[in-house]
Amino acid sequence: MPALIFWGAVFVIMLIAEITTMQFVTIWFAAGAVGAFIAAMFELSFTVQMIIFVALSVLLLLITRPIFAKLRVKQQPRTNADLNIGETAVVIEDINPALGTGRVRLSGVDWIAVSESGDNIPAETIVMVTRIDSAKLIVRDASEYAQPFAHTR
Repeated sequence: MPALIFWGAVFVIMLIAEITTMQFVTIWFAAGAVGAFIAAMFELSFTVQMIIFVALSVLLLLITRPIFAKLRVKQQPRTNADLNIGETAVVIEDINPALGTGRVRLSGVDWIAVSESGDNIPAETIVMVTRIDSAKLIVRDASEYAQPFAHTR
């Protein structure tokens, strides 16, 4: 009976640890505890229970961990700068890839800017931020997005 309580406690502790970390590691030890709990129900020796616990835990970990690692979506950490994607800015210095020049003002902040298409974009042009590369905004002329819907009757 004490072995049943022990393996039940190990199961609960491992389950709580998994819920709090969500790393798909301790869940396999919880499964190993279930195997050892079943062995304890059949009154197998504690040594056999421990072998079942370790073997089942390690086996499940080795088999399933790579599968879950592939399924897990790897996301880039979002930054506050990412919130600027899709926003419009004003070119304050001509964007000229040949000369390596270009600056825009976005929400009162000056940024280095690069043309997404590689085209020159003159000062005072409204541009849209398409992505961010380090401290540079990658932009394109916003007039490309300002096409009104044509209504025909």
